[in-house]
Amino acid sequence: MLNRKDLLGIRDLSKEEIMMILERAEGMKSIVLGNAPKRNDLNGETMITLFYENSTRTRMAFTAAGKYMGANVLDLGVATSSVKKGETLVDTGITLDRMGTEFMVLRHSMSGAPHLLAKNVKASVINAGDGANEHPTQALLDFYTIYEKKGGFKNLKVTIIGDIAHSRVARSNVFGLTKLGAKVTLAGPGTLTAKSMEALGCTVTTDLKEAVKDADIVMALRIQLERQKGGLFPNLREYSQIYGIDEEIFKYAKEDAILMHPAPVNRGIELMPELIDSGVSVIDEQVTNGVAVRMAILELLREGRA
Repeated sequence: MLNRKDLLGIRDLSKEEIMMILERAEGMKSIVLGNAPKRNDLNGETMITLFYENSTRTRMAFTAAGKYMGANVLDLGVATSSVKKGETLVDTGITLDRMGTEFMVLRHSMSGAPHLLAKNVKASVINAGDGANEHPTQALLDFYTIYEKKGGFKNLKVTIIGDIAHSRVARSNVFGLTKLGAKVTLAGPGTLTAKSMEALGCTVTTDLKEAVKDADIVMALRIQLERQKGGLFPNLREYSQIYGIDEEIFKYAKEDAILMHPAPVNRGIELMPELIDSGVSVIDEQVTNGVAVRMAILELLREGRA
């Protein structure tokens, strides 16, 4: 079990807690694949998803995870809720708490929003992405995918390419992968990377070939135009010509390297279609693993509350 009420960030988790989640997810994946019966561990408990930002994969993965575990899953339609009347996040959370909610899954554009909510409700709060801060459950499904494919993390070279500056996925991955013993390289245009990230124990470069050379894992990130103020690179076409990953660039990685992406993918921009649809890509498997990991988190948090 996790000896904590909430799951707010990878920065807060120990190596042992991360591995506990990954090992529990192993047992959940067979349920997602339909090879084992669904569970009733969360029977009678309620999980509410509060997504103040758009999402397909994360929201639906949590919904599926809750239902596979027997929970009553509800979604707060933010666009049609009292949020539109000016109700604060804390007041919304307290209202849902009073309805007997055990889990709140929050995605919010403000960094730190899940931490604020967690301090004001009894329910377990799970961070589904907060601003440019963290996306812990995405990172955990990335870790699980790597663990499944490579059997461990020690001395693996993991290269993350793209919009590093605005990526909560990159931050969570750096926090966790360095704890697990991997060597992380971040790459992208100078305007979308930050040398200050090296303080977290990774390497930062603007040289794409250098970054991909001898990598065990190559992870591309989506260009997050919705978080940018403009002027960070000339245009998407030029970005794709310099930093788009195609088969020729991928050849610099190790022969058994795998390709990852948190999705959705901008095809032809950060990744070329022939690479996305090739045998090196595990992007679709990441989706399946995301449900299993979130099932594991729900169960471990429930056990910690018991």
